[in-house]
Amino acid sequence: MSKIETPRPIRGTQDIFGAEAEAFAHVVETFERVRKLYRFRRVEMPVFEKTEVFSRSLGETTDVVSKEMYSFLDRGEESLTLRPEFTAGIARAYLTDGWQQYAPLKVATHGPLFRYERPQKGRYRQFHQLDAEIIGAAEPQADVELLAMADQLLKELGIADGVTLQLNTLGDAPSREAWRMALVEHFRSAEDALSEDSRERLHKNPLRILDSKDPRDQALVHEAPRIDDFLSGEAERYFVAVCDGLDAAGVAWHRAETLVRGLDYYRHTAFEFVTDRLGAQGTVLGGGRYDGLIETLGGPHTPAVGWAAGIERLAMLVGESEDEGPVVSLAIEDDRLLERGIEAAAALRRAGYSVEVTATGSPRKRFDKAAKIPAKVLVSYSFRDDAEVLNLRSAPGTAEHQPVHAILQSLRS
Repeated sequence: MSKIETPRPIRGTQDIFGAEAEAFAHVVETFERVRKLYRFRRVEMPVFEKTEVFSRSLGETTDVVSKEMYSFLDRGEESLTLRPEFTAGIARAYLTDGWQQYAPLKVATHGPLFRYERPQKGRYRQFHQLDAEIIGAAEPQADVELLAMADQLLKELGIADGVTLQLNTLGDAPSREAWRMALVEHFRSAEDALSEDSRERLHKNPLRILDSKDPRDQALVHEAPRIDDFLSGEAERYFVAVCDGLDAAGVAWHRAETLVRGLDYYRHTAFEFVTDRLGAQGTVLGGGRYDGLIETLGGPHTPAVGWAAGIERLAMLVGESEDEGPVVSLAIEDDRLLERGIEAAAALRRAGYSVEVTATGSPRKRFDKAAKIPAKVLVSYSFRDDAEVLNLRSAPGTAEHQPVHAILQSLRS
């Protein structure tokens, strides 16, 4: 009989376990705590949507839509796509589920996303993100609140050192269009000197040339027109209000004049939190204001701003989080006391104490095995002279010792 071959994991996916899983969970738990401080409502979104939700919002010519989306026909011959990002689905729900009544709406979520791209450090084909959005707020204060929330998240994760908030403005629609035309003229005058990718971007998405890291483009990018020369008075006042708000909130920032968002519906604030601790993939959190997005999905003009952060990258910065161990390590040294041990563990867990039970293997070795577990309180049940014996051990001054002892004693009365 031939050996059954074990299926291999799919390239670009990951099985998260142990210290890595603890770091992953720490990021999510911290995000949940911080979003509640800022009164962001939790939402859960479908993992797949109609393909048009993403093709309209992300643009047919973007790499995400043209090369990276996981799209398929369902049994009803309808084109569906595994979500490559959160914002488009949230914008769709804002329109279809009547969320306009809650505007300005502050929502947050996290979960898996899917893009078919080359796997590399911190980047997978199934990856996970945190996401926060404010929809229906046109004021600079919304941008400030989101950035303050992001800044606090990174500080509470303990990874803010070495992470820099890079900030830019894309102006309002007239400012952005005037800047775009000036960039096209600038790059077209030296088109032959551009890299192949930038020559393609010149005709499809010229602002994205400013993102290029290709040495052939750097001199032209350095000499390119800056948005500040094209800002309307209103757009300039908006950006000043954002900068002043960040200063008031104690959020440090650095002006990045080449930071852009290529899609036309982006307006005003664009930002990224970047670090050099992850190599070339240095962005750990990014976003901006997208006042024109909801119109691409058939809705009215609706101002909005949001950000997303890769959980895997944040977890890499956090580092491996070792399991701190349970509060109680409980050894059942005699099988006749198994039910007593089960009762004790259940009572302690109901009281909020984590418990690891050692009740298998040689009874003579169970205590030693339980003692090796890094718990705050070591508990054992045994028989001596046919009498049940409860024993507790802990380091002097352990706060949990007395309440654990009281719970266990109450079970014996």
